[in-house]
Amino acid sequence: MEERFFETFIHCYFIAFGVIIGGAIIGSIGAFVTGDPPLTEIGRIADRLRIWAIVAAIGGTFDAIANFEKGILDGSTMDLFKQAMFILSAMGGVKTAILLLNWLIQEEIS
Repeated sequence: MEERFFETFIHCYFIAFGVIIGGAIIGSIGAFVTGDPPLTEIGRIADRLRIWAIVAAIGGTFDAIANFEKGILDGSTMDLFKQAMFILSAMGGVKTAILLLNWLIQEEIS
């Protein structure tokens, strides 16, 4: 059974958001244990997790590539549009999470 577009759009946003927030905070615990500054590590880890959060949110790169191929080669522009919207939704979740972390740790995250 295929999920509806709007549900998947919301899921992509919050999965990407959760990957950044959870990964950065849990990763900073490891930094604390090893004696590194945890707030600085939150920023570094969040920056490194950007692309992985997007990939996790859209369900893996192979599905995205297959949908783009279907949209281009089979002329199914709706599938191409949907996949682009899912990627934009995931990018929005990543940006929101990084802005929230930046606000909490009061450091500049590039």
